[in-house]
Amino acid sequence: MKLKALWPGLVLATLIAWLAKMAATLPWVQTHGFSPLTLAIVLGLLVGNSVYPRLAARAGAGIAFSRQTILRTGVVLYGFRLTLQQVSGVGWAGVLVDAIVVLLTVVIAYQVGTRWFKMDRAAALLVGAGSAICGAAAVLATEPVVRGKAEQVSVAVAGVVIFGTLSMFLYPMLYALDFVRDFIPAGARGFGIYIGSTVHEVAQVVAAGRQVGPEAADPALIAKMTRVFMMAPFLVGLAMWMRRSDPAAAGDAGMSAQKALASVPTFAFYFVGAVLLNSVNAALGWLPPAIVAGLFNLAVFLLSMAMGALGLSTHFGTLRRAGGKPLLLTAVLFVWLVVGGALLNHFALRALS
Repeated sequence: MKLKALWPGLVLATLIAWLAKMAATLPWVQTHGFSPLTLAIVLGLLVGNSVYPRLAARAGAGIAFSRQTILRTGVVLYGFRLTLQQVSGVGWAGVLVDAIVVLLTVVIAYQVGTRWFKMDRAAALLVGAGSAICGAAAVLATEPVVRGKAEQVSVAVAGVVIFGTLSMFLYPMLYALDFVRDFIPAGARGFGIYIGSTVHEVAQVVAAGRQVGPEAADPALIAKMTRVFMMAPFLVGLAMWMRRSDPAAAGDAGMSAQKALASVPTFAFYFVGAVLLNSVNAALGWLPPAIVAGLFNLAVFLLSMAMGALGLSTHFGTLRRAGGKPLLLTAVLFVWLVVGGALLNHFALRALS
């Protein structure tokens, strides 16, 4: 596609991402834990439902490019936020809890969403990914695998933003209750792992952890980043499961793992490669910290462009037609994360600490 056709949409998506980045530096926004990704989709929705329809003919190609190629590039670069060393920081108990939370949250989302709420499979999995792993970034990373629609992605992001924001206020309140604080072993450190293993967005985890205290903030972030690291195997496993469960392939009982792996989006492997490279760099110091930080900041900016493009492509009328089922499913998962996550942390931390 020629750059001439792309540049109007790219400029618009870049402007929205820049505004979101600037807004994210405001003290009130930082206090409430709103990330540039969240702000970008809000700005995109506002512009998309006001002036954008008059610009769509010229900007549409660049906006589509932002939702696809820019999105995948941002997900890959997001791997430079993670290292294998971070996983060891929460211990086996934290890793085990994170893995169980991710797996069960996605399973519950799929079963409840498709069987009880009669939702489309893609919509249920997008909600599950956002709740299980890392909010909006996970929803965006999952969308190419499940081939979700723009309105499904928007509703999933809205749900994790709403309940993730609620988490920032709920968890410090829970820590103030003696019976809850005593139920989670290892004191503030254990409660930090509980926060990191169950709250949606990284920024929300940081906000909740800081409100509890510095003893909880660091393990909360490490536990959260361990969950984010699980996005790579999740995407690979999901793509293989989607391939095997596809009706068109149902008759091929002898389908090999090689064929299944062929269905995995390439960017998922690049994401794993970025994590591994960053892990080696953390141990050997090949790249200056400024470069690693710059790559991650670029990832956030590119994902913000994708979120802005997503908002531009989503109309409020379409969201209304999507109904309240995705938000209701997010609420069910929120209850599971708070209650089920507390139970998992209680038994895992007690057994393995």
